[in-house]
Amino acid sequence: MRVLLAALLLAALPAPAREIVTLQTRPGVALSFFIAGMGAIEPKAVALMLIGGGGNIRLREEGGQVRFGAQNFLPRARREFIAQGIQPVFLDNPTDQQAGPGMSDAFRERREHAADLRAVVAEVKKRFPGLPVFLVTTSRSTISGAYQAKALGNELAGVVLSSSLFRDRNSPVLAVFDFSSVGIPVLFVHHRADACIATPYYEAERLGAKYPLVSVSGGKPPETGPCDPLSPHGYFGKEAETVAAIAAWMLGKPYAREIR
Repeated sequence: MRVLLAALLLAALPAPAREIVTLQTRPGVALSFFIAGMGAIEPKAVALMLIGGGGNIRLREEGGQVRFGAQNFLPRARREFIAQGIQPVFLDNPTDQQAGPGMSDAFRERREHAADLRAVVAEVKKRFPGLPVFLVTTSRSTISGAYQAKALGNELAGVVLSSSLFRDRNSPVLAVFDFSSVGIPVLFVHHRADACIATPYYEAERLGAKYPLVSVSGGKPPETGPCDPLSPHGYFGKEAETVAAIAAWMLGKPYAREIR
């Protein structure tokens, strides 16, 4: 059962409404997601976006406005995705993963997470018939990207893994994942100067020998810690160029493999 929570017109843009949608994805569990307004731009593909950390974006309506945490790389760069013809859809955590730190790494690997994502994919395909649907992830949500791209298979057109979580507390995470088990196209995106101990560039470079890799250099001086979004980890100051490469890959166009 789907419950429409809010449909809001974008100020200054004539176009399609943006909205928050809530689905019952499992018995007793609901998940909300935000469909960003595209203005007059015709979408060519849909990106289901999962932020890093525990995944909570605290999606809500306040005073007639949609509110959610927007500092993470993906929501921060939503206008760049829209400009490239990519329809952003931002997922909040399901209701049983809202408390405490949010989604655990173990949950990100589980069938319950797959059930949630499968329900969202089906709903989005109804709303955007004929458009390819991609899973776009960053930092800790790349665990979801890897495991759920494998689980959902051809229900998705591909998966983007940016600033991948290869290690955690010196233990391997995606550094030991078998990406050959993912049966859909995979794109890695990584900043060469990513100083977060969990997301070393050399692991992405190693995988780049077999899979498409966009390597990013430069940007603005960091304004947050090395594992936080306003740093090379979050492509700070290189959002537009990074998104342009991601979008081109999604749309089957030539894309920049080196961004400087």
